[in-house]
Amino acid sequence: MLIQLSRILSQDGKREQFEIPIEMDRFSCRVGDFAIVRKDPMQLTIANTGRRVLRIEGEAKLVISIPCARCLEPVNTEFDISIDREVDMKLSEEERLEELDECGYISGTELDAEQLLYNEILINWPIRVLCKDDCKGICSRCGANLNIQECGCDTTELDPRMAVISDIFSKFKEV
Repeated sequence: MLIQLSRILSQDGKREQFEIPIEMDRFSCRVGDFAIVRKDPMQLTIANTGRRVLRIEGEAKLVISIPCARCLEPVNTEFDISIDREVDMKLSEEERLEELDECGYISGTELDAEQLLYNEILINWPIRVLCKDDCKGICSRCGANLNIQECGCDTTELDPRMAVISDIFSKFKEV
């Protein structure tokens, strides 16, 4: 959803509140494509603090289904997004980038609320998601989920230096 900022910029001290329905059903980034399971409308307050400086405050709550890092089972991960930004509208987009204010959600006098939310989700993305702290993961040989069942695969780990001898014995094994 695009929000016109020209009315807010027209008067110092002007403040507007918005309730924005979240339109995206999936979150796509470099690490994958994830389903958004639940989404509450985003609450945004945009205020002109004077001298063409905008203060953007807001919050959003989402639940995104992310696979467990060990067993790959989907885990509903809650995101409580809190937005608190200050944007100097006197600066050009190039000058904002030089000041490391990556303001890709503002173009001219329009604010793209979905892009702002997307950026905030990226910032709050967890490093690793686990279904439970003691998740056993999947078997490296057969791919069975070890939280559900034991797979019966041979889990003895041989010293890699002895692998050649093990190969010799397996060739001459009686059937």
